[in-house]
Amino acid sequence: MGALIRTRRKALGISQSELADSLGLTFQQVQKYERGSNRVSSSKLYEIALKLETPLASFFEGLETPVGDGPIAGGLTDFLNQRGAHELAAAFTVMSPALRRQLVSLAMAMAETDD
Repeated sequence: MGALIRTRRKALGISQSELADSLGLTFQQVQKYERGSNRVSSSKLYEIALKLETPLASFFEGLETPVGDGPIAGGLTDFLNQRGAHELAAAFTVMSPALRRQLVSLAMAMAETDD
């Protein structure tokens, strides 16, 4: 749950402090929610969903199979929480298919030589 909150917050360019202020919390409390050290009550999750302009149900999608299990789900969440990931994804979506293929090839080549 916390990773989903963090991913959506970052996608909107909202800082932890901004989210905390709008919810009447400290930024440390938002950090604890995002890390999973504190549980998020249903009422607070509703407020977070409103502030992050996302349907409440989006925080529960895929719960039949636990979120983060498997290489794709966990890897995608990890990727989106890295600095620059949202900018890279935004640029990727506006590229032509040929440029996308070139970028993927370049990234794969760079990953192989990153020892």
